[in-house]
Amino acid sequence: MIRAGIIGGGGYTAGELVRLLLNHPEVQIVFVHSNSQAGSPVAGGHSGLEGETDLIFIGGAAPVETIDVLFLCTPHGDSRKYLNENIIPASLKIIDLSTDYRKKDETHDFVYGLPELNRETISQSQHIANPGCFATAIQLALLPSAKEGRLGNEVHVHALTGSTGAGAIPSTTTHFSWRSDNISIYKPFTHQHLGEIRQTLGSLGWNGELNFIPLRGDFTRGIFATVYFNTPLSLDEAHALYSEYYRPHPFIVLAGSPPDLKQAVNTNKCILHLHKNGEKLLITSIIDNLLKGAAGQSVQNMNLLFGLDERTGLRLKPSAF
Repeated sequence: MIRAGIIGGGGYTAGELVRLLLNHPEVQIVFVHSNSQAGSPVAGGHSGLEGETDLIFIGGAAPVETIDVLFLCTPHGDSRKYLNENIIPASLKIIDLSTDYRKKDETHDFVYGLPELNRETISQSQHIANPGCFATAIQLALLPSAKEGRLGNEVHVHALTGSTGAGAIPSTTTHFSWRSDNISIYKPFTHQHLGEIRQTLGSLGWNGELNFIPLRGDFTRGIFATVYFNTPLSLDEAHALYSEYYRPHPFIVLAGSPPDLKQAVNTNKCILHLHKNGEKLLITSIIDNLLKGAAGQSVQNMNLLFGLDERTGLRLKPSAF
């Protein structure tokens, strides 16, 4: 069995991660760490786990020497701080879900954990930087075109995210009475996920202009992204390109008709749909921000790290309604 520990266990992503790992046939959760909830039941902090686990949140020093893999669900900036301030066994595999190690530099050896881009490298690595949720949806819409040099000089993205993307701590823009029946733009052209997207596209030889408008939606989970750019590819050629690229990747679905958000929510899928209008190729990309955009993808990466089928523990089904 793979022995797992979680740091930063109180947030939405950690709750989904606990749910996935409890049902993973090859994993035992050794601890869930949260200084703010230490001593209280994990199912109390994540009410959907009521009746599923007797785990208790721990605080203080985490027994990292007793586990095989550590998941960092800490706020941005805190993962690097935690690893710098604690003694970490050299053999411990680490999957960080914050932004701290997504950008390549000489200060760390973390591999960018987008399996559809880096599957082979991930499987041979020890430290993984899980991609951001917006970054996952957008990159999966662009990878095949970028790899084949068919992306054009300018890409436009509009992406709508659910309220869980803002985390579990309440704020003025996540309060129900503000979010309900409302849509708003935030961080236009400056969102923090742009850096990792540009890093990936640059590694594939594309350095054009990327215009990204993020929007807050009045629903709890999911990302609905529309991406378009000029390309000489016909629709049939684009379908062939995307089908071939994603053939070996089990969580990517090419839809024959425009998809609905609910088709991806509560799954680890990314559903893509292609549409051509004149020179423009429009790609709709939908994911669950807490699963394929966070916890689900981290389990997918864990499976690759330990030589398991990447679908293990992730055969999730969307709601029938």
